[in-house]
Order: sequence, then C-alpha cells, then structure tokens
Amino acid sequence: MNTSTTINPAEFTHEQKQYLQGFFAGIVQRGIAPFVGHAANGLITNDPASRLPNHAAADTEPTWHDTPISDLSREERWKYEQDPFAIWDKILQYSNQNQPPTDDDRFRFKYFGLFHVAPAQDSFMLRLRVPGGILASHQLRGLAQLAEDHGCGRADLTTRSNLQLREFQPRDIVRVLHRIQALGLTSRGSGADNIRNITASPITGLDPNELLDVAPLAEAMQAYITNSRDMFDLPRKFNIAFDNGGAISTVADTNDIGFIAVRINEGHTIPAGIYFRVLLCGITGHRQFATDCGLLLRPDETVAVAAAMIRVFIQHGDRTDRKKARLKYLIDRWGSNGSGMARFLEETEKLLAFPLIRVPASECEPRGPINRSAHLGIHPQAQPGLHYIGIAIPVGHLPAAQMRSLANIADQFGTGELRLTVWQNLIIPNIPTEHLEAATQAIQNAGLDYKASTVLAGTVACTGNKGCRFAATDTKSHAVALARHLDARFPILDQPINLHVTGCHHSCAQHYIGDLGLMGVKVSGEEGYQVLIGGGVDNDQGLARELISSIRFTDLAPKLESLFTAYTLQRQDDETFLHFTRRHDIATLQSFCEKEKA
Repeated sequence: MNTSTTINPAEFTHEQKQYLQGFFAGIVQRGIAPFVGHAANGLITNDPASRLPNHAAADTEPTWHDTPISDLSREERWKYEQDPFAIWDKILQYSNQNQPPTDDDRFRFKYFGLFHVAPAQDSFMLRLRVPGGILASHQLRGLAQLAEDHGCGRADLTTRSNLQLREFQPRDIVRVLHRIQALGLTSRGSGADNIRNITASPITGLDPNELLDVAPLAEAMQAYITNSRDMFDLPRKFNIAFDNGGAISTVADTNDIGFIAVRINEGHTIPAGIYFRVLLCGITGHRQFATDCGLLLRPDETVAVAAAMIRVFIQHGDRTDRKKARLKYLIDRWGSNGSGMARFLEETEKLLAFPLIRVPASECEPRGPINRSAHLGIHPQAQPGLHYIGIAIPVGHLPAAQMRSLANIADQFGTGELRLTVWQNLIIPNIPTEHLEAATQAIQNAGLDYKASTVLAGTVACTGNKGCRFAATDTKSHAVALARHLDARFPILDQPINLHVTGCHHSCAQHYIGDLGLMGVKVSGEEGYQVLIGGGVDNDQGLARELISSIRFTDLAPKLESLFTAYTLQRQDDETFLHFTRRHDIATLQSFCEKEKA
C-alpha cells in the first residue's frame, strides 16, 4: 500500500520555503546527493528510533540494551521490569491513598518530574522543563498560585535555567501535574535517566554581540525529545546547551553536549557563515570540562546530530555501573588519545542522513569577550531603545509574592517575558528606556536587587540537606549567611565574585567552577565544608584547587574575611578575584586566610 503524501508547496510559508531551499542548497553545495536512501524520505536521521532494546532467544538469558538482566544495575532492572511512563495507574493509586511510593516506583516517578525527597522532607519536589529558560508571565503567576495552594509557597531557580516546586503531598501530585500542563508547561523526563532541561544563552535574540538566536534550537531539541520515545531510554542523565556566542555564556563546557556558535569568514575551506562547534563530555562533578570534538555544524544540523549522539549513548552506555554510566565514560572505554572520540563520531555518523564535517577550530573566528556579570543589572538590547534587567535571586529562592511581582513587572514594563539563567537568577527583557527607572523601582519594592557588585548576587547553592538526602550541610542558609557577611565586611568590591556552595560530591551547584567553591562535609559531627578556589568556565576555564580540606562552617567566615582583605590590599590595578587567586600558589593563599597575616 502506498502511504506517501503529496505536499503542496503553496502550503509552506515564505520563511519555510527559504529554510528548505537553503537546507537543500547546502546539501548540493557540499556534494551530497539529497535523494538517496533515507534522505529521499526527508529524514535527517537514519531512523533508528524504531529500534527496541534487544531481547535474547527463549533459551538464553534475556537482555536489556544488550546487557544480561543479571548484570543490570538496580535502576536499570527497575526500568526493564516496568516502563516508567506506564505507571499512571500507580500514580493515581498513591495519590488517592496519600502514600509515598516504594523504592522502585520512587525512581520511576522521576520520569514525571516528581521527586520524593524523604527523609530530608516527607513530600514531593516537582522539577519542570523550561526549554531555553524562557518563561511567560502568566506561567510564573500560575506557578506562584500552585506553590501556595499545594507546596511551600515558593519556587527554586536551578543551575539549568529551570524551576522546582517543593513540599507537595502525595494526595496533590495528580492535580499538580494537571495544573502544570494547563499552564503550557511540562515536567516529563526532567529527572532520573533523562535529558535534563535544554539550556540556551539567556539573552539570545536580544544580545547585540550574539552570532545567532539559539532559542529556536533549544525549542526544536525539546520538541524532538518529547516526540521520540527512545530519547527517554538513556543509561544516565544527559545535559545539552546551546550558546549564541555572545556576551553571556551558558557554560556549555560543563555539558555532555555543548553547541557554541562561531563565525567563519571568507577565505577558508568552508563557506563563510555562522556554524556551531561541538563540545563533548563535560561533567565537572567528575572534574572534566567538555572539549571540542572537531565538528563544524550548520544550525539546522545541530538537533539531528544531538539526537544521533544520544542514540549512540543509549545503545552503548554502561547499564551495570551507575558511577560509570555518563557519556564521558563511554568514550573513555572506547579508547584514549582521541581514539574513543573518533569511534563515537563514527557511530554517530551511521545514524545520520548526512555526513559530518570535520574542521579545525583554528578556521573559526575567536569568540568575543564574555561579560561575567552581564546576567545582572541594566543592559541595552540589540533592539534600539530596549533594555533587559538581570535580577539577583539569592540562592534561587523565589517566594510566591515575588513571583507575582516579577510577572507584573514583566507585563507592565516589558512584553510579559522572563528569562531564567544558569546562575539561579532571572532576566526581564524588552523594557523601553523611558520605563527603566519605574521598572527598577518596582524591582526594589518587591524586595529584590539587580546590582552585580555583591557576593550574594553571584552566589549559587544546591538544595542542601533541607531538601536532599545526599547533602551533608544546609547549603542555602549557609551560602546566604556567608555572602551577606562578606558583603557587609567588604562593601566596596567592584568585581563580581562567584560563590558556589554544594552539599555533596554530586556537585549540583558546580563547586569546581566557582571563584570560591564549597562542598559540604561533616567535621567532628558538625556541618562544614571543603573549600576550593580559582575555578572558572569558558575563557577562564579551569577547575578550582583545594584551599582547605575541611572546616566547620562556624569557623569559615573569619578565614575568608582574611583572604578577601588580602585581595583588596594586594591586587594589581583592577585585577579580578579569580586572577588574583590564580597568580598565587595554594600555600600563599592559605597564609592569607590566617587573620594575623592578612
């Protein structure tokens, strides 16, 4: 039976025609036959989505993704025994009985974005998906009402340009999911072994210095995931970022896949234009940044390549050891000195309907400067007469009243749009010059600030032991207290200082990349921290070094106060805290922490 469909070109808009003409013109220009094999059907991938996990013959042990069942990790066995997305009846049952789930179902609930966070809290946390971090005012207002009706009365902004709502009881989870859907949002696949929120440069489309608006790519990536069931079959979590090459980074080098916009000028082997470099295997909790894998992609190829790479990860990732199940470890297993990366790219190319182009990064123009504080404060947009305001949200805690205030400010002075960032703060764009004074006054009236000159404004903290069973410390309370102490002691700081506070080795707050990084530990039974110093990303890329192996939190402030005193007295000209710490060895920095020597 012929199931083909004839498409009338008149049904396409002018923009769609231009896109398709450019797409196929590029294929022809590169010497690729556009009507061979799968490409003849208009496919951009080699259609592996229909492939199901392999199962052995009846006389042998069954397998799950080519792994014998007896070798599977506990979580993989749970996925094998029941599809996490096939438990809606159970969710209804738990909700009707107001009961927490069993261990196996607790894991499956995460596929719906529901985290039962006992024993830290005997309740649920809901993690949303906000592709590119772009949120509408009515959605923020609706989330505020939801947080008040069923949660703890606030939202938590995350380091993936995302939102979490906390303290839902089991009886409320079904109506919470329904209300999230009614707001045009989803939490599907936001936890467990799934692709996490797709991040993008927070001022993409607004940035005067950007190379390309990447918001459509983040949205297209999310749409591909949503509509491809196999995209939820990963062996472990996965992070993807799209960077517009502009003034604000999206820390792409901390992601499993980072796409960074680059420019190629005339005179190279590739036609001039805007392309993407591909960074792979960022996992800073395991002390590794993503590295350039040698590919150069057109913007319309990025989603297909990401999907193919994810499918290679699904097919070959480790299902037996959770600690070795991230993308980094697959490529490490396949070989060192670049051989593992080469094989990964070869496997990826098999799943695509077009070849991968390998171009040295040296053919691309260097990236322009990154402004580390441009996610805070007032800044002009590419659109004449319009500005965005970056607003500090201390450690991401945003009470419902402030959520409504920000939604109102976005409506009254902007276009009803808000942008979330990876630094646990948010941006209100599209504010005309004549409304800036009133908008900033409204922000201050809401009890918030927009200035970037304080430690508190640059502080990032994970949930901590108030909401996570892994955390050793109350990170958010400690981070705020410490930042406020330093701000009070050093009111004249004129350079942004990033403080990252995480509760355990999982490093959800990415303590390895902060100017100062704290990781929670127990010290003689008390809450304390390992202290690291001098971390950074992008142009300042580098893992922080250990400054103090362990110290009680109650003893920490005087040490850092002495260190900051040394910085203010001994820095060179307008030297940043980061560069100050990097030009000194650890022994010298430790001596600065001793009060009598500061």
